[in-house]
Amino acid sequence: MYSKDIILVLTATFFYMSSPMLVTPLITGFTESIGASAAVMGFVGGLMNLCSLLCRPLAGNLADRLSKYRVSLIGAIFMSLACIGYILAPNEAVVVAARIINGVGFACCSVCMATWMSNMLPKEKIGSGMGVYGTMNALGMAVAPAIGVSVYQRFGYRAAFCIALFFSIAIIIVIQFVKDKGDPVQTENPGNRELVKNAEPVKENTGKPQLQLVDVKVLPIAFIIMLFAIPYCATQSFLVTYAEVQNLPVTVSMFFPTYAIVLIVLRLTLRNLFDKLPFRVFLLSSCICELLAILLLAGMRNNIMMMLASVFLAGGYGIMSSVCQSTAMLLAGKEKRGLANSTYYIGLDLGMTLGPMIGGALYGGLDIRLFYPILLVTMPLAVVVYLTAGKRLRRLKNDR
Repeated sequence: MYSKDIILVLTATFFYMSSPMLVTPLITGFTESIGASAAVMGFVGGLMNLCSLLCRPLAGNLADRLSKYRVSLIGAIFMSLACIGYILAPNEAVVVAARIINGVGFACCSVCMATWMSNMLPKEKIGSGMGVYGTMNALGMAVAPAIGVSVYQRFGYRAAFCIALFFSIAIIIVIQFVKDKGDPVQTENPGNRELVKNAEPVKENTGKPQLQLVDVKVLPIAFIIMLFAIPYCATQSFLVTYAEVQNLPVTVSMFFPTYAIVLIVLRLTLRNLFDKLPFRVFLLSSCICELLAILLLAGMRNNIMMMLASVFLAGGYGIMSSVCQSTAMLLAGKEKRGLANSTYYIGLDLGMTLGPMIGGALYGGLDIRLFYPILLVTMPLAVVVYLTAGKRLRRLKNDR
């Protein structure tokens, strides 16, 4: 079904996601072990996503101006350097520097891999193809933390970071065998009939180059995925504490592996429907799923309710992350997919940043029983964004 190049990019995708996901559950504890305060631990934990967010516009523009191979290579090198920093870090200052480098590398790889993959797919297969791409991301998110924790428990933090370094180096090796280097798409300028690379900056009447920070057409998609990500990321950060404070008889460690397994099954099962059904069908069904997940977590009393919540969350945030990414690229067109991916990931990064922040504010300032009921507001807001986004998004099925 897929070419050798696509399989190689999918393999590199698994490695680029696995490297930071292996580090994420360990980095705060490691920082504490070398003498950091609680405030620095929290700062280090969120620093990579913050740097990644700030670098997305630049990475998106680079993805449209340079070959996807070159930007991915730069990103993988940065991620490798970050892992070396973790392994050798004598103090928290080195860890902070490594997190910044990791954020830059992750931004480059995440934007470029998705753009590279989408450019190899025919338009009518973007939905299903990006569903498989999302599955590789989910696989990395499920497998890498388990590997990291297991290695840490047996051999320590730095040994686990060596595995993350292996994943980063594997990206560099794998992409060497991709024949299609993802060179910038060339478009024809109707004014003078000259072929110009899309890599050229947009020019105003003054002739001065203008750097595009976001793709305006994709902003509604970015806001929608942000709203879906907030409850997920708040859960990711506070589910353990939420269960402990209420003395709930649940095995929290089962939640995210169940989520990952269900998500992989759903994406593989629905992959052909991603190209056939309109965006609104996925939006409404995923809103219902995420609402049910939040309600189940709000009333959680046993493992069955918790497991059902993880299943519905996979049908909510998990499905919409793939649908929103493929929709962003369809809205942008092939020559602007790097910027479109960047805009999509800005929304996702905002959700990943706001989720823990909002969760912390709710946890510290309100009755814990109100934690999940307040998060319910995100789903109606997602529908409002969709309804106000304009005809192009609402009629996207006609563009597929």
